[in-house]
Amino acid sequence: MISRRTLVILAVAAVGAASLSLMSCSSIGYYSQAATGHLKLMNAREPIDELLKSDSTDPELRKKLQTLVDARLFAIDTLKLPATKSYTTYAALGRDYVTWNVVAAEEFSLQPKTWCFPIAGCVSYKGYFKEQAANDYAAELAAEQYDVTVGGATAYSTLGWFDDPVLDTMLRGGDIRYVSTLFHEMAHQVLYVKDDSNFNEAFASFVEQQGVRIWLESRDENERIERYDAFLKRSDDFNALLKDTQTDLRQLYSQELESEQMREQKKAVFSKMQEGYVGLKESWNGYSGYDGWFSREVNNARLLAVATYRKWVPAFEAIYKEQGKSMEDFYDAATKISKLPKDERQDLLSAYLAGSS
Repeated sequence: MISRRTLVILAVAAVGAASLSLMSCSSIGYYSQAATGHLKLMNAREPIDELLKSDSTDPELRKKLQTLVDARLFAIDTLKLPATKSYTTYAALGRDYVTWNVVAAEEFSLQPKTWCFPIAGCVSYKGYFKEQAANDYAAELAAEQYDVTVGGATAYSTLGWFDDPVLDTMLRGGDIRYVSTLFHEMAHQVLYVKDDSNFNEAFASFVEQQGVRIWLESRDENERIERYDAFLKRSDDFNALLKDTQTDLRQLYSQELESEQMREQKKAVFSKMQEGYVGLKESWNGYSGYDGWFSREVNNARLLAVATYRKWVPAFEAIYKEQGKSMEDFYDAATKISKLPKDERQDLLSAYLAGSS
């Protein structure tokens, strides 16, 4: 759900490693851990077709891998996603997450801190292959008075620079969960815009959601479509609550107040959000799937970590409908929009967003 996030490895650290002499010690350390973690992951790959043929493969794993093999072919044939060699191999990492991503924002701002890299451009998160390294960096930022959050990522994408594997971290939960992750990651290989995380993640999230619906329809699983739509409706409600909270915070942060007064009012905004969640749970007949998210300290960074995935999804849905619900035409339209200057791109998406309300 919310904790899944894609780490884009900078094609992959080899680019950074080529110019280590020009980097600071901290940059060298970061690229080194990225290159080492990536190589370990790539070396752990096993061909899925061989695992399916092997008598020693765990039956539950076999079932999940076969589902993903079928879903990948469906994504290529029906969703018109790229027919690369990615997700034809499997890697068992034996840990909860493949990477841990750090998101940060200033104490009284909803503008995310960004990090800029070769190939990937500027992104609003920084990923680590070891949880302790992510926590250590987050502690450094917190000491500088940043609001910080660290989230585990179950999926991993190199945007087609390497043949990305299916990971054991992706295979938790039911088939909709890991099939949707597959569609999301494959969508990143269709379109990626440097320096625009909101565009990239919302595009992939829309392809994921629409892809799951089409996949379920192809299997005549209408009851599951209804449950999936109910899940997405709860997600929309949750994000609407967070959007309202962001609006309140932006209003607060625009005022000229003393720091202590600002902090007190910031706490009040987050308390209001918690009360809003209680109301949402009542409207969901007690559904508690977001309890874990609200049980942790909420700050600017945690709001932004969710917003990155959701901001433009309704705009992409409007574009999809405008293109006659053709995935190929939708990709063409989104690609044209992606080539616009960033300000024009955001203005156009805002117009689609307004029209979808």
